[in-house]
Amino acid sequence: MKNQIIFLALALFSVCSKLYGQNNLCGKVFAFETNQPLKNASIYITDLKTSYLADTNGYFTINNLKNGNYLIEVYCEDFQSKLFKISLPKDNTINFTLTAAVKELHEVVITGMSRTTEIKMSPVIVKTISAEQMNENSAMNLIDRLRNVPGIDQIATGSSISKPVIRGLGYNRVITLHNGIRQEGQQWGDEHGIEIDEYSIDKIEIIKGPGSLMYGSDGIAGVLNFLSPKALPVGTYKTQLISNYQSNAQLIGNSLSTSGNHKGVQWLGRFSSKYAGNYQNKYDGKVYNSGFNETNGSLFLGINKKWGYSHLNASTFNTNVNLVEGERDSLGNFVFGRADGSIASATGKDLKGYKIGYPHQQIHHLRISLNNYFMLKHGTINFDLGFQNNKRKEFGDVTDPKAIALFFDLNTLNYNLRYNFKENKGWETATGVNGMYQSNTNKGQEYLIPNYQSFDIGGFLHTKKTFKNKLTFAAGIRFDNRAMNADELILDSTGMATNQLNAGSFLKFEGFTQNYSGISGSIGISYQVAKHSTLKANISRGFRAPNIAEIASNGRHEGSFRYEYGTVQLNSEISHQFDLAYFYNSDHLTIEVTPFTNLISNYVYAKKLVTATGMDSIPDPTDPAPAYQFAQGNATLMGGEFYFDLHPHPLDWLHLENSFSYVQGLLKNQSDSTKYLPFIPAPKYRAAIKAEFKKVGKHMNNFYFKIALDHYFKQDKCYAAYGTETVTPGYSLVSAGFGGTIATTKKKDLLAIYVSAENLANIAYQSHLSRLKYGPTNPLTGRTGVFNMGRNISLKLIFTL
Repeated sequence: MKNQIIFLALALFSVCSKLYGQNNLCGKVFAFETNQPLKNASIYITDLKTSYLADTNGYFTINNLKNGNYLIEVYCEDFQSKLFKISLPKDNTINFTLTAAVKELHEVVITGMSRTTEIKMSPVIVKTISAEQMNENSAMNLIDRLRNVPGIDQIATGSSISKPVIRGLGYNRVITLHNGIRQEGQQWGDEHGIEIDEYSIDKIEIIKGPGSLMYGSDGIAGVLNFLSPKALPVGTYKTQLISNYQSNAQLIGNSLSTSGNHKGVQWLGRFSSKYAGNYQNKYDGKVYNSGFNETNGSLFLGINKKWGYSHLNASTFNTNVNLVEGERDSLGNFVFGRADGSIASATGKDLKGYKIGYPHQQIHHLRISLNNYFMLKHGTINFDLGFQNNKRKEFGDVTDPKAIALFFDLNTLNYNLRYNFKENKGWETATGVNGMYQSNTNKGQEYLIPNYQSFDIGGFLHTKKTFKNKLTFAAGIRFDNRAMNADELILDSTGMATNQLNAGSFLKFEGFTQNYSGISGSIGISYQVAKHSTLKANISRGFRAPNIAEIASNGRHEGSFRYEYGTVQLNSEISHQFDLAYFYNSDHLTIEVTPFTNLISNYVYAKKLVTATGMDSIPDPTDPAPAYQFAQGNATLMGGEFYFDLHPHPLDWLHLENSFSYVQGLLKNQSDSTKYLPFIPAPKYRAAIKAEFKKVGKHMNNFYFKIALDHYFKQDKCYAAYGTETVTPGYSLVSAGFGGTIATTKKKDLLAIYVSAENLANIAYQSHLSRLKYGPTNPLTGRTGVFNMGRNISLKLIFTL
């Protein structure tokens, strides 16, 4: 297989050596209102992933561009970004005009589709989050930075582990991408987070629903595409230091990066670290064993030439994550085991510092990817390869610190080959094949899932056309196949693997071979009703094969207080989703209304097992945890999001933001206690007031102040059978923040300051999607589980040279 890959790469490079027609593009960037040149404006060629700077007079020159169509994003500080589509059959001179920004700048381009697309022209519902928006909110992890986006939630296990949920669907129903390649870190586990350095991310693209056909099985909820910073303009260099302190868990985070672009040769190197102690809240005080640490590094090397580009990314993510057990003594103090086997109550000394306790996980994620883009005479080719190794170890015995209870060693090879046809009579068409090969090996003393190998392959065809710059029609179809093979495992009386099944041994996992295949598709339109109004409609069909945990689990999950059994007979999930959307976006008013309905056949969920007397089934009395088994049913999810932002003239600096998100999930033909889907987030309303000022004094730029209220409504529509889920009362959280950039005498931004405070009133609450909500009961107070984080104040400094 390696020889075939090498041969294919060489063939692609040889094809790309046959170049056709080189052109130069030059021009000037103006301000629309004043007709004055905009110095240092950026001209970014989206498909080539390269950018250029206009000079002090607004002039720019781009050399050696092949014949073809290009989508160019032009942006400048204090102005609205704007997209221009140009065609280059010969040398061209073109001038760009930008309008002064009187509101927040929103990203106008999306890269996670078949080709780079203007957001308003895409029938699929898309949302983008910029680095500035992420910096304005404190967060303990990367997924936590999405919590203010309507329709996005998180399944959390403490402060360090968060899994994304899009419109009520999570786990392997959300595809996570890092720079366009699937991030594979065993997303099936409750206590398995996303192994991406949050400081390395500059932009997040959120695709809601199965409308994207690019990435195969698993994406019936949607796609999260985490993107690194754009390449710097040719001839520029930058060094940046990010420092962050957060008060609640005494989090200390730092990230140092250096980047540059010399004659089309690009680089970006980064080293990051993060340390957090035990978080605290009003009811629990400091939560024992809830801290974590991270040490991460990454390197990007790229070359951009007239034939396209080739980008190499390498990263390593390393973390130690404590797992909260939540057990307490009669006085309500957390308890923990000592090396001598005794049990002790946690004192103030035990709760301080950055200690890694027991149980905890140690995770190492290595990732190497090669992204290529080749420009041919009659189209372009994207060719990507990626390799990932995820080592996840769990240490649970304080009396034997080196004993590895669980050890998953997962290798993943990703591949993607896509051909983008030359535009023909306005039709933009792409076809391709992609997928991945995975192999997981157990190397610990305990087993949750068997050793397995899987191979995914899928092919797709997608096309779109825009009529009269108003109506965009897009449609696509995809076929996927997943072949999965799991190994048999027999354990002897001591729990060691053996080949003999006899009276002293037992079968832990049955071996099996399964094949899953399905068709995905979408068809939709985006219609610009008026200058500021857009209507969208999209119908899509999604396919998801069951994951290894749903099919073959047999073991206790330390972080979620569950013993899980898989069901090998599970069928693939099939989703049919209907999306409507209305967007109004003017200088002083933004409105977004996005209702949806999602019908899912063979929806997979975990069902609690009980004894004949109605009591919890406990497979292992020595390590008690209630048993669950994966089952299926037909489900319906309905809901939507509403967003309203008023920035009235002449108070252009003022923003009044409101949003509401709601989703309800139902299982068909079920009783009252089992008719609602588990893990459905509570309805949420957010109101915020934000003031923005371009200049304050001589050296402060882009100053902002905001205050917000997040109200989570009572969630009583839950899977209540046998206490699987419990009703979650409503609660309100107040947050605030301010910040800005400090410029030098040469008017260059030197330091950015972000101060934010979450849960200012220090409310004690439990999120409906918190796994710690179902921890042991506090014998002193009678409260069940562990509560979420209390007041947290964050200071972030970004130094740029």
